This record gives sequence, structure tokens and C-alpha cells, in this order.
Amino acid sequence: MSRPLILVTNDDGFHAPGIQALTEVAKTFSDVIKIAPDKPQSGMGHAITINSTLRIQKMEESSEFKAYQCTGTPVDCVKIALDVILDKKPDLIISGINHGSNASINVIYSGTMSAALEGYIEGIPSIGFSLLDHGVDADFSSAKAYATKIISEALQHLDQNFCLNVNVP
Repeated sequence: MSRPLILVTNDDGFHAPGIQALTEVAKTFSDVIKIAPDKPQSGMGHAITINSTLRIQKMEESSEFKAYQCTGTPVDCVKIALDVILDKKPDLIISGINHGSNASINVIYSGTMSAALEGYIEGIPSIGFSLLDHGVDADFSSAKAYATKIISEALQHLDQNFCLNVNVP
């Protein structure tokens, strides 16, 4: 049986430590497509780009992993992955690990959660991960541990559509 395909994105940008941590976790379970904004896009909510040209740059490629950065928003990244890059829907979309909490009203403004919600709208199980730590040297190890457990469980329920918002701690 082939490995599942996980799409990884975020709103903190392609080089953010949170997406690096989440990508490491995803690679243990599946083939991975990573596409993220080329710069931080926090607070973009469900914005899409309509008056500018979107550019995609392939950053890395192997048989089990492809990585792209995009000049657009987190939702643009999901849309481009689904409509341009991939030839099939991913089994799961994961977004984050956001550098900061996405609780309460923050969920409305969150690019991290909007990317996950876009997957859900498209009928793809999706999870947004956030770490309640705004420090420059934030330690993502605890969030990685939770992401490992939650993704493992989520992969057992791909027959259902869901969108989870996971905040650590």
C-alpha cells in the first residue's frame, strides 16, 4: 500500500521553525508536499490574492518530498497546491506550527487556521497547529510531540472530513 500524501503549509513563512518542525513530523508518516508563503503572512485570515501575479518557486524535490514557496497568502498556497501542483488531492492538510496561539477570536484572523479551513472546505481532513510561545527562541519540541500523536490518529480517520485547531500547551 502506498504512503498517504500530506500537504504542509503555514502563515509564518517557508523558512519558519514551526513549519520545519511540522514537516519533520509529516515525513515520518507520509509523502509530503510543502508549500508556504515566501514571507510571514500572519493575520491574513482567509485572504486570497486577486490583483497581483502569484509566483511559485520549487525549493526542494525528492521522490517522497517536494517543497515550494509562493508569493501569496496561506490560502493561496493551498489553492495552488490543489489546482496546479498536485495531480490528486492530499489525504491530509496540516498547517503550522504557528508561532503563537490561535484561540478564541484569533482563529478568524489566523492564516494558519484559514489554510486548514480551506482544506476542510475542499473536503480534505485538515489540522492547524499552534504553539503558545512568542519567544524568538521558541522550543517546538512539545508541539512536535503532540503533532506526532494527533497526525497518527488523524491518519486512521481519513474517511471523515474534519478540521482541528490544536494549541500547545
